[in-house]
Amino acid sequence: MTQAEIKLCSLLLQEHFGEIVEKIGVHLIRTGSQPLRAIAHDTGTSLDQVKKALCVLIQHNLVIYQVHKRGVVEYEAQCSRVLRMLRYPRYIYTAKTLYSDTGELIVEELLLNGKMTMSAVVKKVADRLTETMEDGKTMDYAEVSNTFVRLADTHFVQRCPWVPATENSDPGPPPPAPILVISEKDMYLVPKLSLIGKGKRRRSSDEDAAGEPKAKRPKHSTDNKEPIPDDGIYWQANLDRFHQHFRDQAIVSAVANRMDQTSSEIVRTMLRMSEITTPSTAPFTQPLSSNEIFRSLPVGYNISKQVLDQYLTLLADDPLEFVGKSGDSGGGMYVINLHKALGSLATATLESVVQERFGSRCARIFRLVLQKKHLEQKQVEDFAMIPAKEAKDMLYKMLSGNFISLQEIPKTPDHAPSRTFYLYTVNILSAARMLLHRCYKSIANLIERRQFETKENKRLLEKSQRVEAIIASMQATGAEEAQLQEIEEMITAPERQQLETLKRNVNKLDASEIQVDETIFLLESYIESTMKRQ
Repeated sequence: MTQAEIKLCSLLLQEHFGEIVEKIGVHLIRTGSQPLRAIAHDTGTSLDQVKKALCVLIQHNLVIYQVHKRGVVEYEAQCSRVLRMLRYPRYIYTAKTLYSDTGELIVEELLLNGKMTMSAVVKKVADRLTETMEDGKTMDYAEVSNTFVRLADTHFVQRCPWVPATENSDPGPPPPAPILVISEKDMYLVPKLSLIGKGKRRRSSDEDAAGEPKAKRPKHSTDNKEPIPDDGIYWQANLDRFHQHFRDQAIVSAVANRMDQTSSEIVRTMLRMSEITTPSTAPFTQPLSSNEIFRSLPVGYNISKQVLDQYLTLLADDPLEFVGKSGDSGGGMYVINLHKALGSLATATLESVVQERFGSRCARIFRLVLQKKHLEQKQVEDFAMIPAKEAKDMLYKMLSGNFISLQEIPKTPDHAPSRTFYLYTVNILSAARMLLHRCYKSIANLIERRQFETKENKRLLEKSQRVEAIIASMQATGAEEAQLQEIEEMITAPERQQLETLKRNVNKLDASEIQVDETIFLLESYIESTMKRQ
């Protein structure tokens, strides 16, 4: 766990949950697993506050607990899961793209609340969608429920582990912490719910439909609620499935850039056919026959079987080896080499960074060393056709930036410099790790800058929000245009210009965060895939 990662986790926890949760979370990240009283003692926080903070972190899957032999419960932070909070906007946008506004709000609610029952999600989303509709229109629970089922069928949401039902005859004391279990077949099993109803709008006053104020309602009315049909069955967003989707999109995009749109559509079809059957960590997809791929192509693609076979042969013969041939049955069996694809994407990212930082001639040397594996300095000068002095300077720049490494091969045991070969090489794994560390630093800097910009203009933002709230309430009561104009003029022209500049800067910083996170995702996926193969 590097300092850059700890700092970024600290910023994310503080931004999402506040200071106390951030203090407990960062302490657990730094120290590893600890029991409750040790956390309270080390952080100087009261037991009650520590319990509440741990509840929040467990609810959002950021902390796990385990019972040791002596019955002590220890809590451990999941740093990688904390860093996933950076990707929340991307998860939500993906759900919107695939399942429209309903899917977007379902995923958003699950991410904001950590874990929820299906009935609670459906009701909340239906209410939110009804709020945005025209007067007289409402969102039906059944429609939201259908979208939820589709998300579960494609594994974008999954059930949380639950406490198994135990026999009452067990005389022993209860365990110090519940043991949660879930079987693979139940993970995406949607309970049969008959949710009948429509979304409700929030009333502007505190009175209900009968005109009775909230304070005067009888308290016993809350006890007459019907039992929740799916009580105890909680759901969460399946982030690994989203990551699988992002990886597939990156591979399709890379094929489209290298070859053409039809090739990318064939690869997209292969990935779509194997997205449920192939585990997210597998190095290859399941083998697919040419006939199966042909039958599964989108309706709009009117290409013949012969043309498809030519495209598949072309993809299999490509030096990048994204697609490989695994057999000849069924017109030819093809797989997508996911590990090779991630390696190519990570290498392309490294090349791009070298070009941006050091220029095109350095990028040429970097690509050359990548291609030839090991080269002496004289060989680099000759192959790259760059003067000796410039080549030496560029190699040392990249060496000091840890983009390339130097390997010594001595001719004699004494390692004398005159009798030693010095070979330049690129270790993609270590270069990817170095770049990933820099990306974490960059995102932490971007978040700090955004917070600074917002803090500096806090007074102006509050004034703007107050004015907007006054205008909204006056519009609701049917105020005249002249009155609205007068309220708008409370913000002067220089202040309005300052607000525009602030908005533009914050949008730029937000966009930069998302772009850096895309790079982080590619590098993390490549490192994880490589470590699993070793």
